[in-house]
Amino acid sequence: MRIAGVTIPDEKRIEIALTSIYGVGRPRALSTLKRLGIEAGVRAKDLSAKDETALRDAIERFTIEGELRREISGNIRRLKDIKAYRGTRHAKRLPARGQGTKTNSRTVRGNKRTTMTSGRRKLEKT
Repeated sequence: MRIAGVTIPDEKRIEIALTSIYGVGRPRALSTLKRLGIEAGVRAKDLSAKDETALRDAIERFTIEGELRREISGNIRRLKDIKAYRGTRHAKRLPARGQGTKTNSRTVRGNKRTTMTSGRRKLEKT
């Protein structure tokens, strides 16, 4: 089964299989299945053709995949253009939501192999 250009895994439960679509998480998948009256535990391969089309129509009403990615990148580009704080943090590839960077976000900053120390220098033995 394909929805929005993404192949849904046949062997997984449908609630999990739907999360392979960008923009569909567990809560959205569960609420959509409940609204359509499809059992969440059924495998994707066991769905009837009628259920498949109903599910495809319901999911494609949401902003998903390429359209969602474009919208998010447009929002980030807007923040950069207006020189907002969050935009500058995105441009520098640093945390944008107030997190500290002294000990965390090391891989983003490129400090991969440095360990934290007390900051005191060791005494040299002479």
